[in-house]
Amino acid sequence: MPAFINTHFLLHSPVAERLYFNYAQKCPIIDYHCHIDAKDIAQNISYRNMTQLWLSGDHYKWRLMRSAGVDERYITGDASDYEKFLAWAYVIESSIGHPLYHWTHLELLRYFDIKEPLTYANAESIWNITCQKLASDEFTARSLIRRSNVELICTTDDPVDDLSWHRMIADDLTFDTTVLPAFRPDRVVDIEKSDFTEYIQKLSEVCGIAINNLNDLQMALRMRLDFFGENGCRLADHGMERFVFDQKLIEQASQVFANRLANPSMALSDDDCCAYRSAMMVFFAKEYAARRWTMQIHFGCRRDNNAAALQKLGINTGYDTIAGGTFVTPMAQYLSLLTEQAALPRMILYSLDPNDDPLIDTLIGCFQDGSVPMKVQHGAAWWFNDNLNGIRNHLKSLASQSYLPGFVGMLTDSRCLLSYTRHEYFRRILCDYLGQLVTDDEFNEDMDLLGSIVQRICYTNARQMFMDSEENNG
Repeated sequence: MPAFINTHFLLHSPVAERLYFNYAQKCPIIDYHCHIDAKDIAQNISYRNMTQLWLSGDHYKWRLMRSAGVDERYITGDASDYEKFLAWAYVIESSIGHPLYHWTHLELLRYFDIKEPLTYANAESIWNITCQKLASDEFTARSLIRRSNVELICTTDDPVDDLSWHRMIADDLTFDTTVLPAFRPDRVVDIEKSDFTEYIQKLSEVCGIAINNLNDLQMALRMRLDFFGENGCRLADHGMERFVFDQKLIEQASQVFANRLANPSMALSDDDCCAYRSAMMVFFAKEYAARRWTMQIHFGCRRDNNAAALQKLGINTGYDTIAGGTFVTPMAQYLSLLTEQAALPRMILYSLDPNDDPLIDTLIGCFQDGSVPMKVQHGAAWWFNDNLNGIRNHLKSLASQSYLPGFVGMLTDSRCLLSYTRHEYFRRILCDYLGQLVTDDEFNEDMDLLGSIVQRICYTNARQMFMDSEENNG
């Protein structure tokens, strides 16, 4: 077993070890935000090799490989699956300090019982071992989910999706994990995108109604929200580069939308986009609140920065970055307006900029209403931040500025079925942080209380928000 993946991995005190092994380790996983395709689960797909399971579509790994000087042929090009795996082994063996070094070896150990570090020298041997194991029924999509002790998966789904794969999964009583859709209406909100009017036409066809104005659009969206709700949805998600909101511009939204429909190629001003986005974000929040859904907002990512790569490879290929910029004023105005109108849903805010941690943690404190712990949440350290330092800093900020025991905990935000080891990674870091507080005499060594906090963060809070509240969803 490699020295760094052992019983003590990331656990630097006896208290941390007791918290992890007695309380955190056995908690089921509530994966309330991921990008797994429900079709893969419904069809219970299998994988021929590690490149298909591990490297295909994983822009985290692609980004690191490019940084290490690997030619694109061995990343997204026409190299064989084996050649791509060798290229990954060559890169990962020396990627000191990178979270993928930890994740890679956690996944090899937990799923394949491979205890040695992956290197270019042993890559052929590990390739053969994993290929042999992947051929068995223990490594199908559903088997991997069962082995990971996953209780709930919330996928990420477009409003026009027919959710047929979700229904197929729900009708199969042999599979115990609950798989629910999550409503992701970015294409409705992104009025500046070149395919916006085409998408509105598609939404019109799916709903069977003409969409000629903003009222028609919102009627169609209510129909889709009802449909998603009938299929178990209780969670929505919005992704954007910057959060913008201006209450004074909302009245202009109807005209902006009408102008866009009439002239799909028209240029939109920043105020036009802000007016429409502001109106739609208020609309969605009110609908979620009425349905008792939780609303997630991801912001702070500037996507597709390399125009040549975008033209060649498309989106989600590893060319995104952290976008700075203030969000506090527009977000505060947005939350304040919803509170005034008694329409603030449960909400989870994620910024990709780690400098925003204390900004979010102090802002959410302005909008807790005492109805439930942490009605407005600071979401888990996300994307470029779900590493050792990012997670620790997130926990420290949340603990010092907000209420850590109310935190809804970790998610995978991944397309790979081996990524559930990220929950182990998070849980070890969490237990180590709490153990250090005790060791430094900053918190009482009450193991029952500490264990309860750990279980709430790792499981109970998420279950209460996304599963136990199902009765409120009908």
